[in-house]
Amino acid sequence: MSEGIKLIANNKKAYFDYFILEKYEAGIELFGTEVKSVRLGHCSVKESFVRIDKAQVYIYGMHISPYEKGNIFNKDPLRVRRLLLHKTEIIKLASKLKEKGLTLVPLRVYFKNSLVKVELGLARGKKNYDKRDSIAKKDQQRDIDRSLKNIK
Repeated sequence: MSEGIKLIANNKKAYFDYFILEKYEAGIELFGTEVKSVRLGHCSVKESFVRIDKAQVYIYGMHISPYEKGNIFNKDPLRVRRLLLHKTEIIKLASKLKEKGLTLVPLRVYFKNSLVKVELGLARGKKNYDKRDSIAKKDQQRDIDRSLKNIK
């Protein structure tokens, strides 16, 4: 990763379930206590998904734990959050999502300088045989790495 980027949450399951065709970077609209909680690493995007509604992009199911010292200012951990993209990017994404089988999934959440960003992936779902193929490749790579480690 380049300088100024601190990874908060990663969605490894997305790479297993989908072929990632394109990646986009979006800002996210958060309240103060949510940002403090994200700084502590209390964020998860494993079960989340992204939808476009009325020329706005929203992320559903993203869990940000309530900030311990937040009292009344804490928001619902699973509330729908707006993602910030340029209008041209939203229009381009909306037209691509009309294609059959394409979806938008969050890949990772990170700090870029002092801003919270979400990396979105334009994805096509994998079939079961594709997933088995991914598992087989991963196993082969693990065996190769082990044998190389033993040689050294």
